[in-house]
Amino acid sequence: MRIVMILIVMAALGGCTRWSMNSHLNNANRAYAQGDCDAVMYNLSKVDRESRSRRYVQPEVSMLRGQCLERQKLYLDAMQTYQFIVTQYPSSEYAYRAQARMDTLHQLGHDRGGQPAVTRPAPL
Repeated sequence: MRIVMILIVMAALGGCTRWSMNSHLNNANRAYAQGDCDAVMYNLSKVDRESRSRRYVQPEVSMLRGQCLERQKLYLDAMQTYQFIVTQYPSSEYAYRAQARMDTLHQLGHDRGGQPAVTRPAPL
C-alpha cells in the first residue's frame, strides 16, 4: 500500500511540474504577443529550469528566444540561437522555421557583424 501511495505522489508531482512548465511557456508566448521581451526571457528561463528532463520542449523555447532577440535587434545572437536549433534538432518543425529566419536575416544583411575588434596594448 505504501508503494502505491509513493507512486501516486510521484505521478502527481510530475504532472504539476509539466503544468507549471506549460504555464510559463504560455506566459512567454503572451508576453511576446504584447512585445514584452523582458517578460519573455524571464518566463523562458523558468521553462528551462523545469524542462531539463523534457528536452522536446527546447526547440520551441529556443525559437521564441531567437524571435525575441530579433525584436531587440540582437541579430547575431538570434542567428546563433537559430543555428543551435538547426544543429541540435534537425528534424523538428522548429529547425525548418529557424532556417527560414536565418535565410531572412541573411537577405536583410543582418547576419554580418560590424567591423572586427581592433586590439591595442593597454596604456602604461
